[in-house]
Amino acid sequence: MPSEIGASRPLPPMPTPRSAQSSAELTLKLAQSLGDLLPPGEKANAEVLAVRETPVNFQLLLRLTMASGQQALVVADSPQALPKGSTLELATLTQTNLAATLINQPSISQLGLGGRQPPLGSLDLDLLPVGTLLQGKVDSSQLLAQNKAEQAIYKVLVTLLNTPLAGRQLSIESPNPLPLNSLLSARVQDQNALQFLPLDSRLDQLELTRQLSAQQGRQGPLESLFSALQGAGRSPAMSPEMHQAVDKLLAALPDIRQLSDAKGVAQALQHSGAFLEAQLLRGAEPLPQDLKANLLRLIAQLLPAAPNGTAAGVLGNLSGNALAGASNLAQSLPAFVRNALGVLGQTGGRTAAPASFPLPSRLAHQLEEEGDLESLLKLAAAAVSRLQTHQLSSLAQSDVLPDGTLLNTWQMEIPMRHQHQWVPLQVRIQQEEKPASERDPQQQDTLWRVELAFDLEPLGPMQVQATLAHGSIASQMWAEHASTASLVDRELGTLRQRLNDAGLTVGELSCSQGKPPQGPRTSVEQRWVDETA
Repeated sequence: MPSEIGASRPLPPMPTPRSAQSSAELTLKLAQSLGDLLPPGEKANAEVLAVRETPVNFQLLLRLTMASGQQALVVADSPQALPKGSTLELATLTQTNLAATLINQPSISQLGLGGRQPPLGSLDLDLLPVGTLLQGKVDSSQLLAQNKAEQAIYKVLVTLLNTPLAGRQLSIESPNPLPLNSLLSARVQDQNALQFLPLDSRLDQLELTRQLSAQQGRQGPLESLFSALQGAGRSPAMSPEMHQAVDKLLAALPDIRQLSDAKGVAQALQHSGAFLEAQLLRGAEPLPQDLKANLLRLIAQLLPAAPNGTAAGVLGNLSGNALAGASNLAQSLPAFVRNALGVLGQTGGRTAAPASFPLPSRLAHQLEEEGDLESLLKLAAAAVSRLQTHQLSSLAQSDVLPDGTLLNTWQMEIPMRHQHQWVPLQVRIQQEEKPASERDPQQQDTLWRVELAFDLEPLGPMQVQATLAHGSIASQMWAEHASTASLVDRELGTLRQRLNDAGLTVGELSCSQGKPPQGPRTSVEQRWVDETA
């Protein structure tokens, strides 16, 4: 059955700004050449996603849409500020200069509070003809007020992930609730109706497993890259731009002491690279400290200096043309995720793809020792694949469980500086939330699980699992060194007291020598189930 889009009135005609004549024709200077993306003689449309004032001009973040439908993000300097949401027609003047014609400029009322455009209540069939495939992510799902005799109707906000309207929110009405963060595909029937396209769950599961396996086979340890970059020093083979990219990457990594409070942990999670694509889809600028963005900038500097065979191999191995550089960071989204977002998460009851935690290292350490530009490029590409493996693992482990419980998973890796070493901290956070119809408003029905894995001298390899539910926390730790296990066991009383001081009810705390058991449930989870049954 088609899902009817909420019948909100179409937006009023856009008034022509007084400054339109002076800003209708502009020359934009690109931060990086588009290459063959926009050949001379061809035109492209662009939407202004963000504007930043500089001492001499204005910097625009633009989403380009070519005639072929291909999209890219570019950064350009403009002599004049353009409001977020403005649309332009672009043509190539030189390799780094574009002629821009202003097509539309939103009014303040249309931008709404904070400059964010309001959700679409209907579709423009000139932009999205009947039959167009839409892909989107569910941002919210709310039951509308209804009489008992009426069928339930849910108001759903969906962020579009493809088409020229990518990044815009669409408001729809559906007879069924849609899980938060679920991904869907729909085909345009008319300006007020969509036809959802559920696909066989086995197809998306096989594709996810294939992509996860491919990325995991290419990944390598982050610390190998950072050690090699330190060893390369001020090599004469590295250009000033390479040195700048290296310095920016290493300077953005957190010191282990910064993770001693909640604010430092939150910043480290935000800068881990796990949320880069989500920021780009929202039209936000990548954070300067974002790990994945800085890795892509480094690769963009290393590529021209690498042998052709190595460069081609790296470009072929990293999905989605992730190496397009800092001015085209949208391409860091794996091609599989861009093209198949609509089918993943569409059916509840699928079995999650095998996902490894903690993620092992698979790259030969001789690359770290060589330290030449070719080896640095391979190590950087392997580091990006490692981050994408964590991202795909998060997707594979997020699901709707058979009882309707929504399981969200975030898996990532945070490299920490500790004295003269790089210590990667692997993190997996899982949230189990009951369906809205079964929640008790008087209780906190959300279950949180946090897992950590790290190898910190002199403690050696350790893993931590903690479960938080109803204000009660339980944790179990494993240390591979017997001396470390004994040390942690002696400090459990102090940990219990600090958790009590934080207002938590503390359940079992324990530390064992060895590694945690592998399986669908750890002992901590099973004990929580037993205690709350």
